[in-house]
Amino acid sequence: MHDTAVLLVEVGAVLFALGMLGRLGRRVGLSPIPLYLLAGLFFGHGGLVPLSASEEFIAIGAEIGVVLLLVMLGLEYSATELVGNLRAAAPAGVIDGVLNALPGVGFALLLGWSLEAAVVLGGITWVSSSGVIAKVLGDLGRLGNRETPVILSVLVIEDLAMAFYLPLVTALLAGMGVLGGVQALAIALATVAAVLLVALKFGNAISSFMSVRDPEALLLSVLGLTLFVAGVAARLNVSAAVGAFLVGIALSGPVAHHATQILTPLRDLFAAVFFVFFGLSTNPADMPAVLLPALGLAAITAATKILTGYLAARRVGIALPGRLRAGLALIPRGEFSIVIAGLAVASGLEPRLAPLATAYVLITVVSGPLLARLPDYAWFKTAVRRRMGATRRPPEPLPTGD
Repeated sequence: MHDTAVLLVEVGAVLFALGMLGRLGRRVGLSPIPLYLLAGLFFGHGGLVPLSASEEFIAIGAEIGVVLLLVMLGLEYSATELVGNLRAAAPAGVIDGVLNALPGVGFALLLGWSLEAAVVLGGITWVSSSGVIAKVLGDLGRLGNRETPVILSVLVIEDLAMAFYLPLVTALLAGMGVLGGVQALAIALATVAAVLLVALKFGNAISSFMSVRDPEALLLSVLGLTLFVAGVAARLNVSAAVGAFLVGIALSGPVAHHATQILTPLRDLFAAVFFVFFGLSTNPADMPAVLLPALGLAAITAATKILTGYLAARRVGIALPGRLRAGLALIPRGEFSIVIAGLAVASGLEPRLAPLATAYVLITVVSGPLLARLPDYAWFKTAVRRRMGATRRPPEPLPTGD
């Protein structure tokens, strides 16, 4: 009974603190993700208020948080939209992967880390935060801008790429080697292709088994199916996150819409717990040693993300201001970066990875939304106009008569 009381006190205190931090973040226009990570550092080992009774409970909640983050991400896309985006934005996706994953891989190798740690850090630096970027675009009133579809296409390609990247990383971290990684990747490819095919041909039929008229039954059905498929995927070393993502894609129509509405509060709750748990696994005393490397890595990959957005927007004929807005909007990293780092931490990989990833995400998720506002300042617009004027060809002189 005493242990239960301590558990309730600790969980209640953590959740209340998260609620206040989330409110504070929204009041100042900041994503709550960095605040949740800081809360984990505060409550974790080496923090000011270490938790004892509730750590295992929070660990389970964190696993559910990852699953809910990914199923909600899948619910945002239909199979048709994914296939269409894959065809249209594949070149931009390749550029994005090369420009932003390679700096992470190279940085890890320069630090003397293993190849597995380098692959993990490459994923952390590759993927932008869909949630943070969507909120920034909405706050800045840019959802109707010409460059916004380009930004969203890059994010969709990244999300789909994770369906193949995560099984590969899971296999490598499990010690299955290159052959095991290739096998896991082949399984993931076959699974994603099969789910997309089924969703395209039978998505409405699958959704018809679930009723939108009974919210309770819909909640239990979708949540139960998601957890079941995520568990099966984890047993096959395909990654629970990928299984949840595929469930979201398979559901369509009114079921997907209503499932998004009823799962959002649960997603917000357990996602917050997930970020806290990652902070718990990081010792604050390890942060100062990795702060300068994290700043350097953030600066390099901010530049590569700006270049990514610039090239992707230029490819579809968008002018210089829109290209810069696209690049600056892509800077924040968040959910997926922490998911990838969490896999490495759970496997006992490179001990400096967790504090580096925490510092890196904190830097990008705070600086990214601030940098995204630069194109709205008058001095920035003036500088861009001058640049456009300097690069624009002068008009040809009119022909003169003899």
